[in-house]
This record gives sequence, C-alpha cells and structure tokens, in this order.
Amino acid sequence: MRLLHSLNQKYRFCSFCERGMMDTVYISHGSPMMAIDESIPARKFLKTWQQIFKERPKAILIISGHWDTKEPTVNVVNRNETIYDFYGFPKSMYKISAIIQRVLNLRAVVICCFLLQWTVVVNLLKFSYIEEFNLAQIYATRCSSIGEEGEGTACGKWLQALCQLSVQTDRDGTYHYNLGKALAPLREEGILIMGSGATTHNLGTMQPSGSPVPSWALQFDTWLKNALLEGRYEDVNHYDSRAPYGKMAHPWPDHFYPLHVAMGAAGENAKAKLVHHSWDHGTLSYASYQFTAPK
Repeated sequence: MRLLHSLNQKYRFCSFCERGMMDTVYISHGSPMMAIDESIPARKFLKTWQQIFKERPKAILIISGHWDTKEPTVNVVNRNETIYDFYGFPKSMYKISAIIQRVLNLRAVVICCFLLQWTVVVNLLKFSYIEEFNLAQIYATRCSSIGEEGEGTACGKWLQALCQLSVQTDRDGTYHYNLGKALAPLREEGILIMGSGATTHNLGTMQPSGSPVPSWALQFDTWLKNALLEGRYEDVNHYDSRAPYGKMAHPWPDHFYPLHVAMGAAGENAKAKLVHHSWDHGTLSYASYQFTAPK
C-alpha cells in the first residue's frame, strides 16, 4: 500500500487536483447507425456532451462491454486499424475510417496496473495526452473489441479514447463494482472513467425502429433508474436477483458490468444523475448516467 501511495503522490497532476476529481459516466451505446443517422436521439445527446461534462480529461479509460477476458486487461496501442464488427448495414458504414493513434499517458497506466493488482496486459506504453475531447465527433460512445494483440479497432471504439479495460463475464456485479473502487484514484489524475455498454441488452428481442417498449424492458429500466438515483448501489450489484426481468434485460452481463465499474469508481456516496434517456428498436434503452462524488 505504501508503494501505491508513493506512486499516486509522485504522478499526481497537481494543477488538475486543485480543480477536483473527475466524475465517472456510463454511456449506453446502440446501433452503429449513430455514425450517420442524425435522427437518433442518442446521437443528438452526444453532440451536446460538452455542455454536460465540461471538464476536459487528460485521458479516457473506457470499460468495454465488447471485450471480455479472464483477468482485467488494459489495451494501450499506438495505432489500431478500423475493423467492422457488424453486418447488414449501409455500405457507407464500411467506409468510415477511425484510426486510433493516441495512447494513454504512461504514468496513468502504471498506476492503473498497480491499483488493479491482477495480471494486466499492456500492449504498448508511451507518453501522450489527449488533445481533443469532443464527443460530437464520436460515432457512438461505446467501446468494442480491441484484442490483446491490438489487431484492430472495432466499431465500438471509433473515437479518440486512449485506453480500454476489459470486463470479466464469469464474475458478478460486486466484483466489477470493487474493480471500479480500485480504479477511483485515477480520477485524481484527470482521467475520465467511462463505462460503455447498454442499459438493456437483449438483441434477440429487438424490433423495428420506433416500436413500442415492452413491459419487461420498461420495468427493468425504471427499476434501475430509481435504484441509481436513490443510491441503492448494492441492489444494482445484485440486479440479477433483485431487479424485475434482470435476466431478460441482460441474458449475458457483458454490456451491464461497465455500469458497475463506473459506479464503483465514483465512490459509495456518489450521486447518480440521468443525463440521457431514449429508446430504439423497442427494447434498446439508451439511458446514460453521470456519477458525482461529494466535494
């Protein structure tokens, strides 16, 4: 612990700390069509992001709903080619190029690795700061499968994020909440911790765009909103047994665990705020949350 404290003090960005710690966020991502379809409400929300989250981060750590590994794994590469992990979309979607060339500041990654205290895979470490932070330029704020060898950038990470952290779907919500708690000191470094997944994620139940929301999806979405806004984080950690239609909303937990990490990283007394809410394809909730710790 002394080593962790020493590293944290040594690599602290003092000028940022004077302004306070970063909030954490959980963004629901949806159809890749957000890259080109101006009618999607969630896309319009992303374009107003800087009005909601005005502090520009030094770097971004995204917890991905599309990257599942046995142990927490960090991917930081100098360059990822674009890969297209979706099918049946307009041809223009496959012409979008999103080359990631920025990497996370080495010091932040080192601290992250020590804090995790697990086996962490780091592909490439270099010094760099994020130079732009404009979510209006992001196709959809979600994080997809950058593999352990950095084989490419899937559609979910077409953005200028600098570091990605995997989820472990063989673990539970409490595990990911505690993982977030371990990452919390990164907020003092000016790093935005962003969970990216889906508030409801049962692709087998999706309907044509504009379809009504079925009762089970609405009940789960409402339960989650109330639990978060009331600070009932322990209930959210055990959503699979305490939420109505928890298994229906998330037959597989990969897209929900990023919420637990963002929630844990903000702290037990953090206040949740619903920053966006919309539906698409009947069962796909775009509910997104911001977590702010007491000053």
